[in-house]
Amino acid sequence: MTANSIKFTIAFNDPDLDAEEKDEQVQRLITELKQIDEVDAVGRVLDPSPPEGNKALGGFLVGLLMAEVNAANAKKLVGFLGDRLGGKPIELSVEANGKKLTVKAHSREELEAAIKAAQDFIAA
Repeated sequence: MTANSIKFTIAFNDPDLDAEEKDEQVQRLITELKQIDEVDAVGRVLDPSPPEGNKALGGFLVGLLMAEVNAANAKKLVGFLGDRLGGKPIELSVEANGKKLTVKAHSREELEAAIKAAQDFIAA
């Protein structure tokens, strides 16, 4: 992460979805984010402590993804997320300038308030 980049972590936390369905939402959003030129990096979030005996080269945390953009493109990404995630229960973490903001949203209105908070945080 560079000095002027902003890191977004998005967690799909709908209690009505099982792990596989959350994973499908993550994969769909990653595919969409990879199509956006303004996004510098996007991917799954590695599990920092995978289960013992895990043969994979590091598991991923279910329902989580990370996207990184430069400060100039952060508002575009936030707008895109608002369009795609309205009405889905999520947790959004924004990390910039050594500070971190985490907000939860369970409805379109809450997501819009969370996005406003994220935009104000980025601008500060």
